[in-house]
Amino acid sequence: MKALKNTLLLIASVITLTTSATVPVGYYNSIDGKRGQELKTAVHQLLKNHTVMTYSSLWYHFQSTDCRFENPNQVWDMYSNITRYFRGSSAVSGMNREHSFPKSWWGGTQVDAYTDLNHLYPSDADANLAKNNYPLGEVSTASFNNGCTKVGTPKAGQGGGCSTVFEPDDEYKGDFARTYFYMATCYQDYTWKYTYMVTNSSWQTLNQWSINLLLKWSREDPVSDKEVARNDAVYKIQNNRNPFIDNPLLAEYIWGSHYGEAFYVDQSGEEPQGEPMLITPNLETVIEMGEVAIGKSLSITVFVKGQYLKEDLSVLLFRDDAKMFSIPVNTIPRSVANSEQGYPLVITYRPTALGSHKCRLLIYDGGLTGSYGADISAECLEVPTLSTLTALPATDINGENYTAHWNAAQETVDYYVVTRTVYGDNNNIISSDEFTTDETSYQFDDLMTGQTHTYSVQSYRLGYLSQPSNVITVDYSAINGIEADKPIAFIPTQGGVLIKCSEPHYDVDIYNTNGQLVKHIDVVNNDDFIYLPQGIYIMRSASARKPSKMVIK
Repeated sequence: MKALKNTLLLIASVITLTTSATVPVGYYNSIDGKRGQELKTAVHQLLKNHTVMTYSSLWYHFQSTDCRFENPNQVWDMYSNITRYFRGSSAVSGMNREHSFPKSWWGGTQVDAYTDLNHLYPSDADANLAKNNYPLGEVSTASFNNGCTKVGTPKAGQGGGCSTVFEPDDEYKGDFARTYFYMATCYQDYTWKYTYMVTNSSWQTLNQWSINLLLKWSREDPVSDKEVARNDAVYKIQNNRNPFIDNPLLAEYIWGSHYGEAFYVDQSGEEPQGEPMLITPNLETVIEMGEVAIGKSLSITVFVKGQYLKEDLSVLLFRDDAKMFSIPVNTIPRSVANSEQGYPLVITYRPTALGSHKCRLLIYDGGLTGSYGADISAECLEVPTLSTLTALPATDINGENYTAHWNAAQETVDYYVVTRTVYGDNNNIISSDEFTTDETSYQFDDLMTGQTHTYSVQSYRLGYLSQPSNVITVDYSAINGIEADKPIAFIPTQGGVLIKCSEPHYDVDIYNTNGQLVKHIDVVNNDDFIYLPQGIYIMRSASARKPSKMVIK
């Protein structure tokens, strides 16, 4: 009976989407009739070339993609039940721009996926911190539960080797499943650093346990009006759609019950008859380029894609502040515009005055009936004044892991940039990389024997970086800033350990194997007894260079 109910719900969702979603005629023609790997690759080709947004513009766009139906000023947060409201284009206090598909899985570099609204959502900061970069899953024992987001140990067969999973509320499990289907398809050409849910060795991208979970969630939680409205809003911004929302059964043809069968798009009687058409941008596209400081420029790429065009397209910028915007061409070749990829039209904003500016992009000719236009807007602000941050000592040092910290900027910033350098033997530099985050901390998990890591941090705003902070050093011994090495020993006994040392040790920290601080003691002396429950612990002090491992039985 439950299987029948789920099937009926799925069919109902297809019918609802046929009448509600504003899918342009012809948008999915390129995937029609394909099956298996060819089908997934065709969907990938359809999705990958889209308008890539700036990270600083996300809060502006969230106001149209993630607002409540009953109150457009209220944030629709899928991670908590806390009511919060938008503050113009500024960040909402207590919330983050969350990569629901963790950016660390592809290495965290700022490529197209970094600002793809199809998987970026506003998230409660505490839930986001607890979620970390854990895979999706069903929680067996929760370590975090705010009534909407659960984090904890996974049920048997889940987690992909990770001991912790993130479980969204039942209301949003289908949303996350379809988001992951999109990411596994749009970015199937990425090389994955973490493979909890994905694999680098299969065209399906998702591994088997995650396929089973995501299909289950997608079937049990059909497409909602929220997803349909959000999909339409994202399409207006970045000119691509989540096809697993428009076509809920598509996932079944790639990974599920219809695997290997040819997929046909339901055009609802509106099959194109070879008439010239423009697929992207569409009539409702709004190109919000974001903010830039005076003296800087900002560029964004809009993919102009048509079908059955008979001539080259003409493009121009006009009206209002058109002189502050530019495009490199006035004509787009018909052959390129008719291709699967479309033509990448670069729009550049180079303001000569402070304030908000706008113009309109006009596309015509090509055999089109009439013309197509898209409104473009951007804002020029004063050059920001950025204070120098203070990097703080690393914490949660445990084996290969540690967490870098710094103080928060006092002024508005877009994000923080952490510069991490890895030194090997003889102090030679192995690597130096930059990592970005909204938080005032960043977790690393690649500290190795014989290595020393250093990190400093800067704030970023409108194309400008603050001066680098002080440099913090972390070595494999997990001790930072040690000037002397005073030995400390212990004798495990029932219920704890007996400390043996020749002189007092100060600032003693004891961590569990998850890197969590379980006990801090200001000072310990010889023959002090420390009570600890059964388990494995790491103990360090301010004067012992090497941490000690303790096993309490």
